[in-house]
Amino acid sequence: MKLKAKYVDVDTGELTALLNDDDAAELGLREMDRVRITHEGNSAVAIVNTSDTVIQRGEIGLMGVTFKNFGPEHMEPLEVVAASKPESVDIIRRKMDGQELSKDEIYTLVGDIAQHILSPVELSAYVTSLHIRGMNIRETADLTRAMVETGDVIKFDRGPIFDHHSIGGCPGNKVSLIIVPIIAAGGYLIPKTSSRAISSAAGTADIVETFCDVDLSATQLKNITESVGGVLAWGGSLNLAPADDVIIRAEYPLGIDPHAQLLASVMSKKKAVGADYLLMDIPMGEGTKVPDMEKAKTFAKDFIELGEMLGIRVECAITYGGQPVGRAIGAALEAREAISILEGAKEPNSVIEKSVALAGMLFDMGQGYNHGEVRARELLENGKALAKFREIVAAQGGNADIKADDIPVGKYSVDVLATKSGYVNKVKNRDIVKVARAAGSPRDKGAGLEIHKKVGHKVDAGEKILTLYADNDAKLQLALAVAQKINPMIIEGMVLAKVPAFTRVAF
Repeated sequence: MKLKAKYVDVDTGELTALLNDDDAAELGLREMDRVRITHEGNSAVAIVNTSDTVIQRGEIGLMGVTFKNFGPEHMEPLEVVAASKPESVDIIRRKMDGQELSKDEIYTLVGDIAQHILSPVELSAYVTSLHIRGMNIRETADLTRAMVETGDVIKFDRGPIFDHHSIGGCPGNKVSLIIVPIIAAGGYLIPKTSSRAISSAAGTADIVETFCDVDLSATQLKNITESVGGVLAWGGSLNLAPADDVIIRAEYPLGIDPHAQLLASVMSKKKAVGADYLLMDIPMGEGTKVPDMEKAKTFAKDFIELGEMLGIRVECAITYGGQPVGRAIGAALEAREAISILEGAKEPNSVIEKSVALAGMLFDMGQGYNHGEVRARELLENGKALAKFREIVAAQGGNADIKADDIPVGKYSVDVLATKSGYVNKVKNRDIVKVARAAGSPRDKGAGLEIHKKVGHKVDAGEKILTLYADNDAKLQLALAVAQKINPMIIEGMVLAKVPAFTRVAF
């Protein structure tokens, strides 16, 4: 059937075609079936949606990227025929039944995901089956390799290549901004790619974006790394393991992060940048992805074993995640806190010690001895890490003389006061994130909060425990209301409860 191409300004994230109801019926198609579209010798399979108003009979609506990738002129005729469901649908069903997938099946599945061939329902089925059924380490290694091979691979002219990554879940973990310049100042290459926030208050890319460009091409990442030693880039601007970005969009509304997919997501992108040495940060504690030591050790074992299968030496640091790292939560606030430490600030101690310890582990991996932490601390304290940080910022289009105070935070602020005296018993990670997001983080770079009291600190009634920041007053008031409702900090007295003796009753 010949249908005329019409651009529809909606992007579903998949290859999608919108057919008139009558044309769809003539082709024997229903919603979520497939059509093969051919234009000037190029063809692609698209998922069908139908309409009797937006698209007239004899037209085919190509949504967003589908139209742009295909490149027809407006109302240019295209050849459209019915297409069968991809083999991946049966492969997903096999995993739903708990069966082990072969290498070929995994490569077919990942290829279809990367080419946006699967519908949202099918992608949801995939991530749900992985969440429930899981994958063994062989399947996970094949999944990782397949994800690497569907995207770009960066090959550096010299090495070795160092990298580190956190599995997330602990707010305020801005240590990459300190670790990367320390390692680069030590003479090693560390091309750090990071994500933007999905459900957190700020991803590393959101933080770095407050003072320099993070949207780098693969060529820019390679050149800057080889020139100055380090990069702080957004992974989404690179075509590294593109299937992973599609899968993440399916995971987010379900609120799940399947173990095998998390492993493959991290390791595929590290393999794609040619990492030789990788340090994994596994924050552990209430309100993180890893609540206890048993699960943390499972993650560590799997990352190390998967690294061996992929030719990457992996070590893991199980870190304290029972409360936020540092005091600043939110892109601009976290940038200021990290840069102030590079400038010589001695607090917050949790950020300094974690950064130095992790950088030290990376040095030890490359040098084969255990004095790396001493070297990392020297590079931080003697200003060489700051100088290297400024080189990296300048190479990424930022101010070569950047200072912490240069980064503006939200112009609206309000203090949250303690309602009683006592000691901070708990700072709830997830609730802190809820408050920061209510203030506008991560979209509003200046939004977030500052924590004035941490676990174990004494608090007097009426003393400020948080300061909230927002770019407008409406969001500030919303964040304040959320903080007052969910109470993200628990303050208790030294006596938690009183249990009186039994009272004797006189007769």
